[in-house]
Amino acid sequence: MLAEIITIGDEILIGQIVDTNSAWMATELNKIGVRVKQISSISDDREHILKALKEAAGRAGIIFITGGLGPTKDDITKKTLAEYFSVGLVENKEALDNVQRIFERYNRPLLEVNRLQAYVPANCEVILNHNGTAPGMWFNHEGVIYVSMPGVPFEMMYMMEEEVLPKIKSTLELPAIVHKTILTVGEGESFLAERIADIENDLPAHIKLAYLPKLGQVRLRLSGFGEDEATLQSKVDEFAARIIERIGNVFVTDQDIALEKAILDKMTARELTLSVAESCTGGYLSHLFTQHPGSSAVFWGGGVTYANELKQSVLGVKSETIEKFGAVSEETAKEMVQGALLNFKTDFAISVTGIAGPDGGSADKPVGTVWIAVAGPQKMLIKKFTFGNKRRQNIERSAISALSMLNTLLT
Repeated sequence: MLAEIITIGDEILIGQIVDTNSAWMATELNKIGVRVKQISSISDDREHILKALKEAAGRAGIIFITGGLGPTKDDITKKTLAEYFSVGLVENKEALDNVQRIFERYNRPLLEVNRLQAYVPANCEVILNHNGTAPGMWFNHEGVIYVSMPGVPFEMMYMMEEEVLPKIKSTLELPAIVHKTILTVGEGESFLAERIADIENDLPAHIKLAYLPKLGQVRLRLSGFGEDEATLQSKVDEFAARIIERIGNVFVTDQDIALEKAILDKMTARELTLSVAESCTGGYLSHLFTQHPGSSAVFWGGGVTYANELKQSVLGVKSETIEKFGAVSEETAKEMVQGALLNFKTDFAISVTGIAGPDGGSADKPVGTVWIAVAGPQKMLIKKFTFGNKRRQNIERSAISALSMLNTLLT
């Protein structure tokens, strides 16, 4: 079953808000066997909405519409849907009761403009909104299902989880869809593709492999489509195992999670601890770790030793090392990571020192020069990287490279 998502609202098109609804919906729909064919963002314009609906009906069996259901004049989705289906608007008692309950709960008067929220196209089945005043609407028109929901994320999500997804599963016969994501780091997609070319050629027609690259990482996603979920899962797992064995130490995890989360999980399972000594990344590495619940089991902290004085006083880097080799050097990176292990008393440590830019470079150390050291109880890796001249990218690439080196050390 193919679906299309249409988000309505000028605020999306001008960049005032980010459309997080579509990504969430696509993920949830895929879990139940509904494949999203297209996602469109359109303006609060009658003709634009009518055209988008007509075009979507020619591509998909289910059309999801979010946004434009508020009580103000600029929210025209409901009125336009009525025009599209050539029906009038009628007051729905359940929707009205829901609106009244909400206003009574907050001890506020029910204005006429709010009462109008209960008016819906005559041919719709109302989906009650327990978290807001705008009802959702389900239409079945000429073999195509249309589902219109509010654009407020938490209202839409509850409506999808509690009403829409169960109704889709009970209404339609859906195929099984199985995904398996293999996270790799430290090798580009073209090199990975060459290494696993024969395995990819062996894939049956109902299993597809996608390469999803992102800043030093590549996610290999196997997607299987069929009728028997158990058989499909077994076959996808079989090919995943072959790929994992082939790619070796660039493999991180077979879960669709963030790189740093995969490393935290790996270290948690082994009861290992980690600290950092950051310079050019300015705390970004620490942020990556600490954004995840439970990170304290592994990540003890560290130091953002941006100034040379702190590299010396906090980490114990020798002044003569910095004078002779510079702050951005193999020698300084080595002493930084050794200082982190000694002073922070963790099993593993990472140090990063470099020139993030856009200025501060020289002929022998241009902007983007970064030294990274990762050390554990028995082994240390030190590597020089030369990135570009974009500060933000240099910081992000430094962090990902450090995580890649740590993954190698943990393998």
